[in-house]
Amino acid sequence: MTTRLTYEAICNASSRELEALLLAGVPPALEDLAGWEFRGFNTNPAAELIRIRKFKKGFSWDPRDSRSLHGYNVKVRQNGLLNPWIPKLEQGEPIRHAPFIVYPVRPAERDNRYPNALLLNYWAAPGRPLLDPSLVLRDYLVQVYPDDRDLFVGKAYGAVGPLRVVGGFMVLGRENPIL
Repeated sequence: MTTRLTYEAICNASSRELEALLLAGVPPALEDLAGWEFRGFNTNPAAELIRIRKFKKGFSWDPRDSRSLHGYNVKVRQNGLLNPWIPKLEQGEPIRHAPFIVYPVRPAERDNRYPNALLLNYWAAPGRPLLDPSLVLRDYLVQVYPDDRDLFVGKAYGAVGPLRVVGGFMVLGRENPIL
C-alpha cells in the first residue's frame, strides 16, 4: 500500500515529485470546487520574497450562466505553512483579486500542456482590469488522489505572447465555504 501524502508533505515536496503528482492527477469535477475557498501555498521559496507564498482561491458558478465556473484569489497573511490562512481585509472584507475562469484543458487551444487538468485562465475572466499583472497567468490544477476531493496540486505559467514561462507549483486544500 502506498502512503498518501498530506497537504504539508506536498508543500515540501521537490519539483520532480510535484511534477509527478501533476502528471498522475485527475481533473477535479467543477461542482466539487464551486462554492468553496481553498488554502493555497506556492512551493517556490521565492514566492516568500514577494509575499505570495500563502493565498486562497475561491470558486463559484457565474450567476448568469450556471455552467461557467469562475474564481478569484484572496490575499492572506504570510505567517508560515503551519499557521491559519487569515485573509487580509479592506473595509472589513477579504481582499479578492486576480479573477479567472475555470474549464477542462482543451486540446486544440494553446494552453494544453496537462490534458488531465483544469485550466484557470486569468486572461479570459470578465471584468478584469486591463493593467492587472495576473492577466498572464495560466494555472493547471489536478486532484492528487481520485477519491480525495479536498487536495490538489497545480502549476502556474506566465503567457508571454506565444511563450509559456514556468511560474511554479502550488498546493490547494479545501478550507471554507464561500460566504
